[in-house]
Amino acid sequence: MGKKEEVWMIISDSHDNIPNVKKFIEIAKQKGVTHIFHLGDIVSPFVAPCFLIDEIEFFGIFGNNDGEKLFLMQKFQNKLHNQPYEKELHGFRIFLMHEPYALVPAIKSQLYDFVFYGHTHQLDIRTEGKTLVINPGESCGYLTGRSTAVILRPEQKEYEILEL
Repeated sequence: MGKKEEVWMIISDSHDNIPNVKKFIEIAKQKGVTHIFHLGDIVSPFVAPCFLIDEIEFFGIFGNNDGEKLFLMQKFQNKLHNQPYEKELHGFRIFLMHEPYALVPAIKSQLYDFVFYGHTHQLDIRTEGKTLVINPGESCGYLTGRSTAVILRPEQKEYEILEL
């Protein structure tokens, strides 16, 4: 029996929109997502139970609107980190940030397989050299009227944009 294919959900800027979070989590379950990467601006600790489910590993970073950091940390079982943050997962090097302050240097360094960022509420997916850059846009839909997230198959660097 082979190992299970990695399927990641990249999501950002949920801003307490629980109905949208629940819809995205249902889609994640249907699509066999193994890991969720949240790129900041969760906002309130009471959203944690929506994201922390047994079958999907959660990993997140803080955004500029995440004010209740200690309680968020507690509710998210220490799975939230200050940004920028580097993570290695199954041989992939990932650079995560909310605000894109280090975006250009992270891409130009070509140290990372993936660079994920949020904050702008704008969908941005592009390949630069060996690096796949993803901003999944806003999952809340408050600023742009579009609620988006991205499903990524890291082995193939294939992605799918989800829109509610």
